[in-house]
Amino acid sequence: MTRCTGLLHYVWHLTGTLLLLLVDIVRLLRLCLRPSPVLAAENLFLRKQLAFYQERHVKPRRATPAACCTLVWLACWFDWRQALAIVQPDTFIRWHRLGFRLFWRWQSTPGRPPIPADLQALIRRMARENLTWGQERIANELLLKLGLRVSPRTVRKYMPKHMDHGGGPRLASQRWRTFVRNHATAIIACDFCVVVTATFRLLYVFVVLE
Repeated sequence: MTRCTGLLHYVWHLTGTLLLLLVDIVRLLRLCLRPSPVLAAENLFLRKQLAFYQERHVKPRRATPAACCTLVWLACWFDWRQALAIVQPDTFIRWHRLGFRLFWRWQSTPGRPPIPADLQALIRRMARENLTWGQERIANELLLKLGLRVSPRTVRKYMPKHMDHGGGPRLASQRWRTFVRNHATAIIACDFCVVVTATFRLLYVFVVLE
């Protein structure tokens, strides 16, 4: 009950802030329709009144989030350093940075974007047709054969669920003996190595496999 009340209070506060911002935008649009001399006279008139408050050292009340957003937005239109009176310049710059962070947080989407649908289908097809291939092998095949760099974790995400063994036992591939027997007619290999005997003699070994 307390959590629900807090959420409603937050939504209500956010709605009120957005309404105040909308009202300020409407006021700015109305001011844009007025002649420049009228705006200059009104600006000077308001500055004179503000000067009296500054002389009497009257402390203004705390600025609301809507007022902070409005001041930051209006500061983009002129040199605000000569007109700032209620807070220090460092505080105003901090408002500006906070506004940018909130804007980019609103624009950014959490997590990585999904890969194209045809690539998802290709990953599932490779997994079904090659039962011994894991996520690492599929990712390497995509990189070497097609030039597509996909993370193994992403490959695992789009593999068929019944083939995702996670950290458990995987389907065993053929043994080395089976591989050699199946490809014996096409294998030609050689190797050269040095072997130390029990009497510390060196034997030079050259191995040929055909």
